[in-house]
Amino acid sequence: MQTHFNPEQLKDPATARSNEILRACVHCGFCTATCPTYAVLGDELDSPRGRIYLIKEMLEAGRPADAKTVKHIDRCLSCLACMTTCPSGVHYMHLVDHARAHIERTYRRPLMDRVLRWVLAQVIPHPTRFRLALLGAKIGRPFAFLMPDARIRAMLAMAPKTIPPVSRNDDPQTFAAQGERRMRVALMTGCAQRALNTDINDATIRVLTRLGCEVVVAEGAGCCGALTHHMGRESDSHASAARNIRAWMAEVRGEGLDAIVINTSGCGTTVKDYGHMLRNDPLAEDAATVSALAKDVSEVLEQLRIDKGAPKGLKVAYHAACSLQHGQQIKSIPKDLLRRAGFEVVEPADPHLCCGSAGTYNLLQPEISGELKARKVATLEAKTPDLIAAGNIGCMVQIGSGTGIPVVHTVELIDWATGGPRPAALNNESGQKQAVPILR
Repeated sequence: MQTHFNPEQLKDPATARSNEILRACVHCGFCTATCPTYAVLGDELDSPRGRIYLIKEMLEAGRPADAKTVKHIDRCLSCLACMTTCPSGVHYMHLVDHARAHIERTYRRPLMDRVLRWVLAQVIPHPTRFRLALLGAKIGRPFAFLMPDARIRAMLAMAPKTIPPVSRNDDPQTFAAQGERRMRVALMTGCAQRALNTDINDATIRVLTRLGCEVVVAEGAGCCGALTHHMGRESDSHASAARNIRAWMAEVRGEGLDAIVINTSGCGTTVKDYGHMLRNDPLAEDAATVSALAKDVSEVLEQLRIDKGAPKGLKVAYHAACSLQHGQQIKSIPKDLLRRAGFEVVEPADPHLCCGSAGTYNLLQPEISGELKARKVATLEAKTPDLIAAGNIGCMVQIGSGTGIPVVHTVELIDWATGGPRPAALNNESGQKQAVPILR
């Protein structure tokens, strides 16, 4: 694609990067075939190619974002299926991230949009605030029909039936390896996941320590910044990233780390991109180090090699989170781990298509998200599984709200297969938490 940025514009590193990305696009349209919003809406401007044209025109002109451009960029899930499909290697993620930051700086949204986005940015990245918000939503859910805005109704519907108690395993501490120590890793405990489902971090700690890892929950680490990053709120997302980088680098420079383990793939995609996000920051070198250390939990479990398990007699439908299969290009590892653990693994039709969760997308674009959820649930249920496994809390909540089939995290099944408790979701109960020994 031919571009016409002037030399002054190209002095800006973000614009220079977007110029590189735009020039790689050859207009082939392969991306339209795998774009979920194009599949639902059928509008060229709701495809990656259409959005690329809109972004190019906006950035080249150096003008503030307009309502039309904002509408179509907001409808993008950032599922990154287009990047998997693209034969030219167009790095759409960095381009749309730049566009969103430009929109945030130059476009004044309607009042309700500004309020809702501010609330989400101030609440979800903070586990205590999010817990309180979920409790309020649970109380207010019976009155959802009174709310004129579909986005508010979606927020009320998000509250789970039960809010799990706080897990003290998420506090800064060190968990000793069982037997000979093979690795020393930091676990990213996250933010929303700590409020929605504490079983995931608990299972991760159990299985990693069982396989010989010393697991550190670093002092000062928290939200990865993905939520605010995808809203274009660069200062907020970079501040979250900087806090994590400082926390983890303190461990690297202390007793050292072999990996930073992340069990929420949406977070993992962002942390693995810290090196790019902070490339012009004083923390650039440390950011690159953290990105290189970041691993999805499935990558670490593959490296540790779990024992082959006896057949469990359970059919697991594996949902490939977009952030894992497209954002991190991790496709076969989770399925291989489940099969090795003794589970029968099946995949739904169109596994490359998004479930519609996409961070806050299901709250800000509930109609499109609802259509994508219905499609995903239908393809999963068509496989008549005993349970559904995924590697991302957002997908788990989204899919779980549309089916009666139990939805669990992949690591919960690996934990169970290697000596841990049966996942609580399979018992339809909150479950009793197993104590994890603490190394002080």
